[in-house]
Amino acid sequence: MTVIVRDLRADARADLEGFARVRHLALPYMLLTADSLAHDLAHMHPDAHYRPLVAVADGEVIGTAQVLLVHDSAEPGVGSVNVYVHPRHTGRGAGTLLVRAAEEHLAAHGAVRLYSWVLDEPGNRAFAARHGYRSSRSAHFLRLDLVGGTLPPLADPPPGVELRRGSDFAADPRPLFELDARTTADEPSDVDHEFTDYESWLAETWRHPLFSPELTSVVLVDGRPAAFSAARTDGGRRYGTVMTGTAQEFRGRGLAKLAKNDSLHRARAAGYTEAFTGNDTGNGPMLAINKWFGYEVCATEVRYVRELG
Repeated sequence: MTVIVRDLRADARADLEGFARVRHLALPYMLLTADSLAHDLAHMHPDAHYRPLVAVADGEVIGTAQVLLVHDSAEPGVGSVNVYVHPRHTGRGAGTLLVRAAEEHLAAHGAVRLYSWVLDEPGNRAFAARHGYRSSRSAHFLRLDLVGGTLPPLADPPPGVELRRGSDFAADPRPLFELDARTTADEPSDVDHEFTDYESWLAETWRHPLFSPELTSVVLVDGRPAAFSAARTDGGRRYGTVMTGTAQEFRGRGLAKLAKNDSLHRARAAGYTEAFTGNDTGNGPMLAINKWFGYEVCATEVRYVRELG
């Protein structure tokens, strides 16, 4: 059975659904749909040179790769390649073909260092090492049962503090963009990100089909956005928080807990049954907050890096 690697076809629903299916089977802790893939293809910043790839055998998508340049990094030449293969089709060379095509694409656009997330399992780690990647930091995926679990009770905000929904900023989301940029800047990572392009943030984050402004919670202190918990949903019963953060001058006051608890309670009331999130293993404060909510680690991934040239 011959395996070929080619570009994901944005106009082919079977490609989009096949890509989403493989990603869900290989990585069920992250929300991704055919519609969100189509949106990414249409709206990713051109400097990212975004190129999703599929490995196909007998007309079936059996492997995927998300390939891009980290264009908003302060460090030039940083690329990202994340490869996932259908669990029933590993060991057939699809992963190797995807990695090779991804590296060639990124090198052609000036990448000198590549980062890849790899699930912390012996076979996956050995695969990365064979292809010249070395391990770096790690992160946990966490899951919370919104049906059987017990959320902490809702608390009234203290004086001067107000809870709002992301949808309340629909007329002017810029304050949320600025808060997102400030909190992301010091999040633990191998790669520094600089959020400076408001229009790109609108296209890639605010208008993303999985983003839920209604379930996103924002904490205001004396009228200023100080903390938030950004929510995504998959159109079914799965909900995820993709960023929870507090501006530096407001930290240590429990505002991130306040925002996330509000969002979680509203997600459960809306009928969502599972909540997912992820944290760098070095992010002790956020891991402690998620443990307080009842999240449990469901998988761990390791960041691998390779120098090109």
